[in-house]
Amino acid sequence: MDQLSLFQHEGYIFPEDLLNFEPDFLTQEEANQLFDFLLKEVPWQQTSKIMYDRTILTPRLTAWYGDENATYQMAGKIIAVNEWLIPLKALKERIEQRFHCTFNSVLLNLYRDNNDSVAWHRDRESELGNRPVIGSVSLGQARYFDFRKVDDHNKKYSLLLNHGALLLMKGNLQETWEHRIAKSTQKMRARINLTFRLINELENE
Repeated sequence: MDQLSLFQHEGYIFPEDLLNFEPDFLTQEEANQLFDFLLKEVPWQQTSKIMYDRTILTPRLTAWYGDENATYQMAGKIIAVNEWLIPLKALKERIEQRFHCTFNSVLLNLYRDNNDSVAWHRDRESELGNRPVIGSVSLGQARYFDFRKVDDHNKKYSLLLNHGALLLMKGNLQETWEHRIAKSTQKMRARINLTFRLINELENE
């Protein structure tokens, strides 16, 4: 089945209890300033993982920011977070006020070009709690964000995330749908994605 725009077929499949999309959440000037600032100031790192007895480099660069003195764990790994940068904290509070939610951390992903990607997955780690709310802000190169139904991969849709767009995922979306950013054969410039999350903190001894 060909991928379809979420807004170009009969019967919009993602009602507001699952997803909100605001393509112009940030003005072009705001998005430009934030993109340039993060590209320069963030200590980007490339992580690795073991797959089929081989060490594989993650095809993108990442960084974590979170509340001061907080310790987080995701999928069994301790997350080392940087203290909030002022623009990141301001954006966090802006999303919280707009959608009446709470975040204590943000994962930054830098897709350097069309070869960088993230595979099909669901954000459903236990540390995120039941029915997590995730606020995703896109900066830079527009990329397609693909969805597919967990129990029926023929149900597949795409949403173009442009410079300054906000995508808010919530409800049981992570239980029933997977998502990804695919590699592309077209040349692309850099893209930064910010995913604001509420992660359960570890108990400090």
